[in-house]
Amino acid sequence: MRATENGLSQLETRLGHLLVTGVFLSATALLLGLAIWLFAPTSRAADVLLRTGLFVLMATPILRVIVSVVEYARMRDWFFVATTLAVLTVLAVTIFYALTAA
Repeated sequence: MRATENGLSQLETRLGHLLVTGVFLSATALLLGLAIWLFAPTSRAADVLLRTGLFVLMATPILRVIVSVVEYARMRDWFFVATTLAVLTVLAVTIFYALTAA
């Protein structure tokens, strides 16, 4: 069974909300961290906010892929489930390699 137009439209809407929310949260944390850093460069709060903002920014596309896998599975579109699982595997291997090489 292939994904319906309505299912794809809902998926696009959910992914759009996820991306907007992720970018908004990231930008907010980065902005607050930068503002604190400008007034107190040695502040622990600035460091935490800046790191959190970058982490959320990097995690947003990964969450998008995870949500896509779940939604395609709910729509029973197995070709796209396999494709997005392959993308998720590549992301996971890349992250693992980056963390172990550091």
